Amino acid sequence: MSETNPFTVFGVVPRDEAVRRSGLEFLQDLLARRIPAAPISETAGFWLAEVEAGRAVFVGVPSARFLNPLGTVHGGWMATLLDSAMGCAVHSLLKAGQSYTTAELKVNFVRPVTPRSGTLRCDGKVVHGGNRLATAEGRLTDATGKLLAHGSTTCMIL
Repeated sequence: MSETNPFTVFGVVPRDEAVRRSGLEFLQDLLARRIPAAPISETAGFWLAEVEAGRAVFVGVPSARFLNPLGTVHGGWMATLLDSAMGCAVHSLLKAGQSYTTAELKVNFVRPVTPRSGTLRCDGKVVHGGNRLATAEGRLTDATGKLLAHGSTTCMIL
């Protein structure tokens, strides 16, 4: 895993262009750098690393800029990473013309994260891919596979 974000172009794909392709095609285009990475990828230091139907993997590097006053990485950073992986797992199942939004997010923090934690991996997998609602679960782990946080999401299909 790289310690730096491999994407160099960040931006928002116009909605009409984004929904012309299936969710999996969109995410594959993102990985192939045919479309820009989301601005949050640059800001938060995490990015899409793998995608297949019903599954998305993000990697991220926690840094001192995400610390809370106690010196650990803010839970919001981990929640955002989980939201991205689980949401993109759902996105990978969408048909052309569809989009989604997170309707509910649940996160359980298991261990503290610090900048010394190194590159983290977040696996998102769809549990249920329905026509109106989809659910997914995610696991955030360190380089040794130790669980740091896990979560679940419900996404509304639009």
